[in-house]
Amino acid sequence: MNKLRVGIIGAGGIAQYAHIPGYQKIEDVEVAALSDINRETLKAAAAKFGVKKTYTDYRKMLATEKLDAVSVTTPNAHHAAPTIAALKAGAHVMVEKPIAMNAAEGRQMVAAARKAKRLLMVAFNQRWSPANQYLRREVEAGTLGDIYYGEAVYMRRSGIPGWGAFVDKKLSGGGPLIDVGVHMLDLALYLMGHPKPTAAFGGAYTAFGKRSDWFAGMGRWDAKKFSVEDFGVGLVRFDTGAILLVKASWAANIGEDQHHVMLMGTDGGLNTSPPRVFRQEQGALVDIAPQRLPNVDTYAEEMAQFVKAIREGKPSPVPGEHGLMATAILDAIYQSAATGAEMAVK
Repeated sequence: MNKLRVGIIGAGGIAQYAHIPGYQKIEDVEVAALSDINRETLKAAAAKFGVKKTYTDYRKMLATEKLDAVSVTTPNAHHAAPTIAALKAGAHVMVEKPIAMNAAEGRQMVAAARKAKRLLMVAFNQRWSPANQYLRREVEAGTLGDIYYGEAVYMRRSGIPGWGAFVDKKLSGGGPLIDVGVHMLDLALYLMGHPKPTAAFGGAYTAFGKRSDWFAGMGRWDAKKFSVEDFGVGLVRFDTGAILLVKASWAANIGEDQHHVMLMGTDGGLNTSPPRVFRQEQGALVDIAPQRLPNVDTYAEEMAQFVKAIREGKPSPVPGEHGLMATAILDAIYQSAATGAEMAVK
């Protein structure tokens, strides 16, 4: 088997925590080159993982190295351009979530993948937990019947990021909705089978991000640069008639952190945390809890699935179209929050 050569664009936190070690666990995969505009970050990452080739300009890396695949792990504002460039250079691409700052950029990325005939995969690692895989199989088996309502929730009591570009709207595109909420939104869409979203109504609030006295649960951020929401909520309608509530916070006066998807159907329901299926059997209410699920590193698994799809010539495990759908929904929620009106999902 030929060795698969991978390049990384953006050598910071998520690259070092997930992508680089994930690839290095796979047989016959080589992380051949790293690119980052920050020389210190680049040097430290290369030394830590033993990568010899480094570039401060990803375009030079793409032109110089013969790469089979690329991971784009930059801030949200810099997802689109490197992804499109890597696709044009002939590489398959995994891009960190969200796919882009907005749906317009996402559409360009999806179009570039189609034109290049290369895989575009969005890094939604929540899909790869054995519990969520089991729940998806339950939905596919028809256990829930017709799904008519759901909730996608990622709420932190005190978790405004104290590092990176998260609080700067120009670089991130938004706050917790686009950061952590998009994980639960994608998981809900995945479990529901991706019905077509038609409209959304929502709100976005900044209650704590501009305050220097709020408890710094994840490090101190620069309150003067805080330009995103710290809580966002949206109600999404689908062409099936189903409705999905989406809400996410970095800071909120709640009792405890929450992150789960809940779905209700005509024949059953489910919750992802803890994983449960609820239905009626033999005249009794029954809760089904899966047992002895394997312990899986969901980050490593997404790299493994990406590589497997490349080698076997299969479709993207998390296609760009799925990332685009989630981002289009978020666009509509943010637009609704700004205008006070329901917005079409485009």
